[in-house]
Amino acid sequence: MAREVLAGARIFDGARFLDGHALVIEAGKIAAILPEPEAPAEGRRAVTGILAPAFLDLQVNGGGGVMLDGATDLDGLRRICAAHRALGTAGVLPTLITDTPEATAHVIALGIAAAEAGVPGFLGLHLEGPHLDPRRKGAHDPALIRPMGDEDLARICEAARRLPALMVTLAPEAASPQQIAALAGAGVVVSLGHSDCSHDAARAAFAAGARCATHLFNAMSQIGNRAPGLAGTVLAGDAGAGLIADGIHVHPAVMRLALAARPEGIFLVTDCMAFAGTDLTEMELGGRRVLRRDGRLRLADGTLAGADLTLPQAIGMLVRQVGTAPERALRMASAIPAALLGLQDRYGALAPGRAADLVLLAEDFGLREHWL
Repeated sequence: MAREVLAGARIFDGARFLDGHALVIEAGKIAAILPEPEAPAEGRRAVTGILAPAFLDLQVNGGGGVMLDGATDLDGLRRICAAHRALGTAGVLPTLITDTPEATAHVIALGIAAAEAGVPGFLGLHLEGPHLDPRRKGAHDPALIRPMGDEDLARICEAARRLPALMVTLAPEAASPQQIAALAGAGVVVSLGHSDCSHDAARAAFAAGARCATHLFNAMSQIGNRAPGLAGTVLAGDAGAGLIADGIHVHPAVMRLALAARPEGIFLVTDCMAFAGTDLTEMELGGRRVLRRDGRLRLADGTLAGADLTLPQAIGMLVRQVGTAPERALRMASAIPAALLGLQDRYGALAPGRAADLVLLAEDFGLREHWL
């Protein structure tokens, strides 16, 4: 593969901005980051904007016109991953929303097949439900929400042993501390969400091995002066937390408070649906219509059903509306989710010897180009 030398852009290496430097790519890897006068002339190309590590998204329900569900096949899963790669996301956790045991078993088998086939961009799976609290169901089908049983526990633990990564969103009301400990022991990234739990119940779940919270503030018990709820427990602790930074799911002022409370650990997710990477205006979710209107995805009754969002848009929202430093916003879409999955040696930084997974962003953080 020919050498490519990218010069003229600000380079964010995962920790800091390097101005006046050029990035050298050879054979699909980063060969060097050099002061521009020292960079080779061969293969040099002028670019403007920001060069940064490509993104990771740990909550994508679909993309490219395909939803992850009990009918998805391997080609469909490839389409989901490909849609997000075209948006600058190097890797995703395709996410199954609350479904039947049969659909869950199908998606787990599909994920194992995708890992064996080496589907580009496939990092593993995220099972969001069905072990949730129906009081905080969001767009999930309440008829399919249920407590975790022994068969469920065994299925998930076995899946964790065969998948490259597995995240499971559950509510402490629907899974015991012993079950959470067993999941964590099997390598599952247990994330608390869709829960109306108390501060004490949330703390017990984190003590048992939960490491994360799903879409912070959404579909969870809120902060009260005498009842911190799940949201308050997350902000007072050290667990990771996904954040949908579209300005719709969480107000910019609340995002500002959360990021001030937690200098580390919060990362960006899109929670996107099959709409991602398409011009679709409607789709079905479990037999219910989801409408795409004015930057929002809603069921017919007005319930939010995922987000119409890309990670570059989320980064731009954080920087422009929340006042987040660009370095932090970029890390929230790359290095922080990479560390949660134990992939920090592969993703989230630009350095010699690493794979050339990077994006070129405009000054307003819109995506210009990507190398994956």
